[in-house]
Amino acid sequence: MRTTIELGERTAIMGILNITPDSFSDGGMYFAPERAIARGKEIEQEGADVLDIGGESTRPGSDPIPDEEQLRRVLPVIEALAPVLKIPISIDTYRAQVAEKALEAGAQVVNDISGLRFDGDMAETVRKAGAGLVLMHSRGSRETLHKQPRMDDALKDVFDGLASSVYMARAAGVPERAIAVDPGIGFGKAAGESLKVLKSLNEFSKLRYPLLVGTSRKSFIRSLIQESSEAHIWGTAATVVAAIMNGAHIVRVHDVRQTRVLADVTDRLTC
Repeated sequence: MRTTIELGERTAIMGILNITPDSFSDGGMYFAPERAIARGKEIEQEGADVLDIGGESTRPGSDPIPDEEQLRRVLPVIEALAPVLKIPISIDTYRAQVAEKALEAGAQVVNDISGLRFDGDMAETVRKAGAGLVLMHSRGSRETLHKQPRMDDALKDVFDGLASSVYMARAAGVPERAIAVDPGIGFGKAAGESLKVLKSLNEFSKLRYPLLVGTSRKSFIRSLIQESSEAHIWGTAATVVAAIMNGAHIVRVHDVRQTRVLADVTDRLTC
């Protein structure tokens, strides 16, 4: 059964579930399948509208993981959660084979950090499955994602990159209604560039697709605040509110329960 998410009046929350030993903020916490399954159910109960499951960390310094290992990590969790969750599952991957198997197991959305750049089969895989597709802006190869030079015009670069990804998706037959775009805060962007993109989200409304924004616990927040045990949590909260007020339809976060409150109040303030 396909799930439809209505976007507009209420900000949707995508809850993050990393099934990895090395993700930057929660690596190893949910690496065991039983813990990941329990956390997936908890994320729904905390108010998420989508559960985003990933089996490969793309933090700075991380290494690519073979398809077989990604599938070994994510498939048991997707197969266990898909029949019992009311919210759709998203698979966070840039590899078509991983996406295909995850969609067969019950996922309904593909969240591609490469915006279709890394795997030429991804768009067709999504089209054939009738899945949703999040196209994120990033630069460089998988190995150089976080080693990019500064951009001359960050807003233009991100806008043009997202427009190119949308073109590839539409050319492959992915329906407009299935697509959302993500400016890729922190991916191939210096802290100042990420801030500029965040403050100018309304520029991307010209693409005429729902906008997903992921700032949760990202390192650019450290450039704004004094480091402390709670810095990333409160810094993330501020960026989530800013994203919603600047036009985000979906926010991708680790701390779902707290973000649900932030989003609901911010929605009321901006309606």
